[in-house]
Amino acid sequence: MDKVVDLFLNDATTRQKWENLLESLGLNDFSEREVNVIDHTIGLEDEEGNLVGTGSVAGNVLKYIGVKNDADTQGARFNKVITALTQYLTNDGIFHSFVFTKAKYATSFEHLHFNLLAKTDQAAFLENGTPDVKEFVAEVPEIADQEHKKVAAIVMNANPFTLGHQHLIKMASEENDLVYVFVVANDVSLFSFDERFKLVQEGTKEFSNVKVISGGDYMVSPATFPAYFLKSPDDLIAVQTVIDAAVFKNQIAPGLNITRRYIGKEPISRTTHFYNVSLAHELGPEIEVIVIDRLEKDGQIVTATKVRQLIKDGNLKEINKFVPETTYEFIKQNMQKLQSKIEKGMNIDGN
Repeated sequence: MDKVVDLFLNDATTRQKWENLLESLGLNDFSEREVNVIDHTIGLEDEEGNLVGTGSVAGNVLKYIGVKNDADTQGARFNKVITALTQYLTNDGIFHSFVFTKAKYATSFEHLHFNLLAKTDQAAFLENGTPDVKEFVAEVPEIADQEHKKVAAIVMNANPFTLGHQHLIKMASEENDLVYVFVVANDVSLFSFDERFKLVQEGTKEFSNVKVISGGDYMVSPATFPAYFLKSPDDLIAVQTVIDAAVFKNQIAPGLNITRRYIGKEPISRTTHFYNVSLAHELGPEIEVIVIDRLEKDGQIVTATKVRQLIKDGNLKEINKFVPETTYEFIKQNMQKLQSKIEKGMNIDGN
């Protein structure tokens, strides 16, 4: 009879056994990006004490699930690992979980009452428990007669909210009856989610037809999308884009009558440019992707990356050129805290 045990990966011997098991099952990525976010890991031991299964949780995401099956354990070990992880989350007060997995394993999770949100040739994204995606959409505020209105959406990290973000929202506001601005909810940025959300709210008060909404768990961030089961970093960008677009197109947009998505043109970052091109391909033709030229100030393209660099340098005068007054005041008041986070290793590259 297999038994469930806790695995402590900071123990070198345990870590090696864990890696050996997963490598035997075709999982080879044990990078810091993937492993350091793990909160808890369980193992499954057979009667001889051999490790025959494992699974981990990072927040409310299940990761590194693998089991050795033989004729006698067909499906049972997998079920036992998933049940143990779900119970662990429940005991921690978490009743809603996600898994990103190889596409071929999607059906196994569906048998355990996970609902498929999106799938590509390589990967699948599923959820279990409540509140689920239908409840997420139902909570989003609507306007009267929305099904007959022009409704657009923008998804942004806003780390921090700049005049460039404000310009993009202004363009969408002028061309639609309602604009949803979904703020990516993951807390892996220099500015926390609460800070970013508030700055977007304050920076869009002048637009009466704009609603600022938390992206919740459904605007998938590249920073949190697991890649340990994919073959290369390029696969990560490609698969994450398709999953992100599919969730938006099939799960979020229909219930809110969203038919347009606005994005900023990307002349600098190759990764973001690739994401934009792929996004337009995946969302069309049902959702029109509208690309807006980036705002320029003093001959420079306004980017959040530039603002973060200026924060590192302590250059308030330059920051003032690129952000709304509300963002400027926040940075001015919190400069020391923000610089301290950068000094402690917070990554300020990217978007």
